[in-house]
Amino acid sequence: MSRKTFTKVLTANDTGESGAHQAGIHIPKGEEELIAFLPELDAGLKNADAWLTCMDECGKEWAFRYIHYNNKLHDPGGTRDEYRITHMTKYFRDVGAHEGDELQITGEVGIPDYEIRIVKAQANNQSDQSSPIRLQGWRREH
Repeated sequence: MSRKTFTKVLTANDTGESGAHQAGIHIPKGEEELIAFLPELDAGLKNADAWLTCMDECGKEWAFRYIHYNNKLHDPGGTRDEYRITHMTKYFRDVGAHEGDELQITGEVGIPDYEIRIVKAQANNQSDQSSPIRLQGWRREH
């Protein structure tokens, strides 16, 4: 198997800086390669989930919940059908992650142990607080 790395530019909602409550980092359903990289979740189960074991750049182990919120598929009037990674707020605080920094997750398909790290935003981007952060989704690193 080959190792893969996926990257996401963090938003203020992702890091908790906005003060809003968010149910974890969003993974769009169109990100098929990323979803295939993560543990398979059974859409036949309501809110199927799996725990991801992740080692950070300092060697600390973290457990994050990967969940398919899918009450739209199971409940009359349900509205959610989305993938998220939750339980990341403490990690973001501990490593000093901020809006504009990048989260990277690396691993092999079929192996539920991953490496994670934060890549700090460029210094010139941090110095101009008036510059908006361009929202981006996930991308595969090659």
